[in-house]
Amino acid sequence: MRVLLVEDDDLLGSGLRAGLRQQGFQVDWVRDGVAAEAELMAGSHVAAVLDLGLPRQDGMAVLTSVRSRKVRTPILVLTARDAVSARIEGLDAGADDYLVKPIDLHELAARLRALVRRAHGQVHNVLVAGPVELDPVAHTVRVHGELLEVVGREYDLLHALLLSAGRVLSRGQIEQHLYDWGHEVASNAIEVHVHHLRRKLPPKTIETVRGVGYVVHRAGGA
Repeated sequence: MRVLLVEDDDLLGSGLRAGLRQQGFQVDWVRDGVAAEAELMAGSHVAAVLDLGLPRQDGMAVLTSVRSRKVRTPILVLTARDAVSARIEGLDAGADDYLVKPIDLHELAARLRALVRRAHGQVHNVLVAGPVELDPVAHTVRVHGELLEVVGREYDLLHALLLSAGRVLSRGQIEQHLYDWGHEVASNAIEVHVHHLRRKLPPKTIETVRGVGYVVHRAGGA
């Protein structure tokens, strides 16, 4: 999952980015409110971690602005402001969740997964399509209850498709989910990942919608 990190403290930002990457996230990091608003308006991330004390534009102003412009990206506010009134202000301005520094990286990752799950209408943490089950916490895939070795981009691809089960994802949407900034993506990279993943999964798990993209249905393959 590709998330946006907005934090102006270099040491903290570096640690958060490294920690979230270890938790399986693709992380894009910006350091001021103007850049944060631009990235949120672009809609390239499944969730965002937003600090409030930012240069150029305060995080609360960013939050208010993007929500007024109908940006639906789940936003977790991360701040040193621990007063109840500050938390209420952030939530009322459109934040989906709130964490006060210092934080536990495992809790941050769990809250992000929950935000993304709810945003995609998923009730349970384990994503299911027929006999295929993906557990984003354990980072495992099972087919008919048996563990299946799916790692790297193939795992990220399956996660993206299961998260949006029933909805067709274009090649561009999948790329946004799989790759953070700085990656040069080969023109056939997604097709190659789909091909390799299909060889491991039951037939018809991943359906090609010609000229549009790929979809996994909740009922799963044959």
